[in-house]
Amino acid sequence: MKIWYDTEFLEDGITIELISIGMVAEDGRELYAVNEAIQSDTELYGRICHHDWLMANVIPHLPLTVNHGGKKNYRLPTGSMSSTGGGYFGLDLTSNLIMPGRMIRNAVREFITATPDPQLWAWYGAYDHVALAQLFGRMIDLPEGFPMWTNDLKQEATRLGATVPDQGEGAHNALEDARHNRAIDAYLKGLTS
Repeated sequence: MKIWYDTEFLEDGITIELISIGMVAEDGRELYAVNEAIQSDTELYGRICHHDWLMANVIPHLPLTVNHGGKKNYRLPTGSMSSTGGGYFGLDLTSNLIMPGRMIRNAVREFITATPDPQLWAWYGAYDHVALAQLFGRMIDLPEGFPMWTNDLKQEATRLGATVPDQGEGAHNALEDARHNRAIDAYLKGLTS
């Protein structure tokens, strides 16, 4: 059974730090989790705040606190990624979507092991697979029955010579991206039917 998924992460050429993960199974089950480790009192938070692309494209989709004016507690960084000012955001820690790493790991393990013959599918999935595997440590530490690879929808689209439909709204929200991956897969399947 297919599981389409997506992760959002900070990568610096050395490490990949999970921000969020979204999964959609062929039977309709869904999972979405945001890493609690990105909250404001962590070193990772500071690195994200100085990353213009993440601040503009990923952070607005997370469960954020709302200030007294009714706006999400969020400001884009000023200047470049090397700027010392940076932006800021406040996670809504009352949201059940925000979890510590061990809870995300357990939720992902339960989701995948509840899936008969799981097949992982993602769009440009190499880094997604690393972010997923790192929840468990090394790739060799993946639980019994976990796929050791992720099938890549981009490769399949290229193989078929297909241009896939744009996502539109919700891009870079891990769950919305996972849902779009399911739609891409259905589109590609339609081309070969």
